[in-house]
Amino acid sequence: MEAALLRVPIFPLPGALLFPRSQLPLHIFEPRYRAMVRDALASDRLIAMVQPKEVAAAEGAAADRPPPLFQIGCIGRISACDELDDGRFNIVLEGLSRFRIAREAEVTTPYRQVDADRSGFVEDDEVVLGIAQRAEVEREARAYADSLGYLVDWESVSRLDDEMLVNGISQIAPLDIGSKQALLEAADLAARADLLVQFMQFQRMAPGGADGPETMQ
Repeated sequence: MEAALLRVPIFPLPGALLFPRSQLPLHIFEPRYRAMVRDALASDRLIAMVQPKEVAAAEGAAADRPPPLFQIGCIGRISACDELDDGRFNIVLEGLSRFRIAREAEVTTPYRQVDADRSGFVEDDEVVLGIAQRAEVEREARAYADSLGYLVDWESVSRLDDEMLVNGISQIAPLDIGSKQALLEAADLAARADLLVQFMQFQRMAPGGADGPETMQ
């Protein structure tokens, strides 16, 4: 294996995003992923999150074949773990770095593994938005949350740094898989913030959305 590649187990979960320096709580109950957590705890504690692609029923994807994956995900390290009496786990992943799948590994484990290429991603430690862009994200987030009927402690939100604000909304917003993937793949925080504002506006104003026009019957 090339030195730049890292073999990691993957947890393919639609709609679940992990970003560098963010956290993602997960409840692990399937036997194959319980095994994955046990193996990770016994080694380097690494698990990679990657979204499976949506496959239309018309394409006739076989039920016994693993779903295709998006090529970009994020590697996380288990920072907290609670094993329940019945063998399930509650874990928290702390994001380390994004990666591109170089290839899927042929393994005998019940869970999938990939060789991850971490080169080519900008993961700066200090990321700050412009004042106007920060204000736009907060303004649109308020309108979006109101349209969904969410109750939000906006005073606490206002104290988040720019990265926690943008990545946190990206994680919890009920956007479709493709939109979530675009947010993960954004080149930097400013680009992600722009995309997030666009997605929130579109969903809010689309026909059938809380603020959108009524659809024709």
